[in-house]
Amino acid sequence: MKVNNLTVIHGPNLNLLGKREPQYYGSASLEEINKLLSNEASNANVSIEFFQSNSESDIVSKIQELKSDFIIINPAAFTHSSVSIRDALSAMKIPFIEVHLSNVFARETFRKESFFSDLAVGVISGLGPEGYIAALNYAANVK
Repeated sequence: MKVNNLTVIHGPNLNLLGKREPQYYGSASLEEINKLLSNEASNANVSIEFFQSNSESDIVSKIQELKSDFIIINPAAFTHSSVSIRDALSAMKIPFIEVHLSNVFARETFRKESFFSDLAVGVISGLGPEGYIAALNYAANVK
């Protein structure tokens, strides 16, 4: 499968990146991460779209309307609570990688549980913005 276009979905509170708990999430803003990804996507000749919402229903609706070949999703707090986002991803059958900026396995116990990991092509955790780049590079090179 050749990936020509992909969508990056950022979950709740990621609009606060750069200001919110930099010890976990780093100092890069969401805009900086998206710019980095845009540059990488351009180099890989892949079309990229970004979506961020603090609303579970908006994320579900976005997933349901996607025409993308691949998704990179950081469900943020919804990782541990959203059956509806899980069901949307499952129903749409678009391959995806779950990305987390922080190492969720080095944090609170509840962060170690994901409603998405068993459906994902892969999970990247703890690499900061480089995790998104790794996911994009994987998607761009899927055979």
